[in-house]
Amino acid sequence: MPEPDVKRVNTLLCFDYGTKNIGVAVGQTVTASARALTQLKARDGIPNWDEIGQLLSEWQPDLVLVGLPLNMDGSDSELCPRARKFANRIHGRFGVQIDMVDERLSSFEAKGEHLAHGGSRHYKSDPVDAIAARVILQDWLAANA
Repeated sequence: MPEPDVKRVNTLLCFDYGTKNIGVAVGQTVTASARALTQLKARDGIPNWDEIGQLLSEWQPDLVLVGLPLNMDGSDSELCPRARKFANRIHGRFGVQIDMVDERLSSFEAKGEHLAHGGSRHYKSDPVDAIAARVILQDWLAANA
């Protein structure tokens, strides 16, 4: 996929891809701010594409970011091919511009933030995927502002 023209980007939607949950965050470049939006359920990594379409329709992003779950040494994790496939499907189905973003430590940071704000350690019943998507988006904004 071609590199995004960052100067033309205003609204961004970010997905933290997972096989059970997909975190979603929204942000914009004018104030370089991002916020956690929602979490979507997935079945073995397959989302409800209608929900994805509704989010894209509602937010009309100039760019969609998808977290790339690299290993700490920078090599591809087992989940990288599936995250890339998810990004390619969003691009193919909806024609939006996609950028893959290194998401190393975003879940760790999101869990720490969640606990610091009184959240539960039982992540299955109290997931942090939308927070992780916001962390990924904030990292992108910091690097591209």
